Amino acid sequence: MSLDTLIFVISVIVAVFSATMMIVQRNPIASVLYLIVSLVAQAVLYVQLGALFLGSILIIVYAGAILVLFLFIIMLLNLRGNEDLGEKSPLVSQATKFIVSILFVLELVFVVRSGYVAESIATGVADTGSTGFGSVEDVALLLFTRYLYPFELTSILLLAAIVGAVVMARRENRDIQQSMFVEQTPSETFKKGQG
Repeated sequence: MSLDTLIFVISVIVAVFSATMMIVQRNPIASVLYLIVSLVAQAVLYVQLGALFLGSILIIVYAGAILVLFLFIIMLLNLRGNEDLGEKSPLVSQATKFIVSILFVLELVFVVRSGYVAESIATGVADTGSTGFGSVEDVALLLFTRYLYPFELTSILLLAAIVGAVVMARRENRDIQQSMFVEQTPSETFKKGQG
């Protein structure tokens, strides 16, 4: 098995496992972090296909901007879930940490080995057959001609989601303030009005 095939198999396993863990997590922040891991694994697959621009955009735009926006909205709405500090982690969480740690150690070994060993190791970009696959020109041409309307609709959808999150957060704060006002007795309200 060549190193390219090994990197492909590991990236596929990490992408599928992270996507599955993203769905089954109860904590939204953990779900977002698993989604970031899945996107990075998919970016590795794009780089192997020779689409360097698509791989970098996947990390910069999605993992760097959109998911930070998701985290901001989760924290704005206070959807963090219960914090289990001091409790033992579930078995799936422990296994995930163990597997990710092993993958990082293997990656470190490959990086150090390729830096110190003088022989050239056949790694990198797979042959794609087309010269412009995933280049800036091809992506821009498709994005701003053939897929212009879906691209703009996606931006409108993200804007609507942000506005909806802010409206929900403000409504929740108003409900909390009203419930605090209702809990006071009429005599306490009268005393506050006089003071």
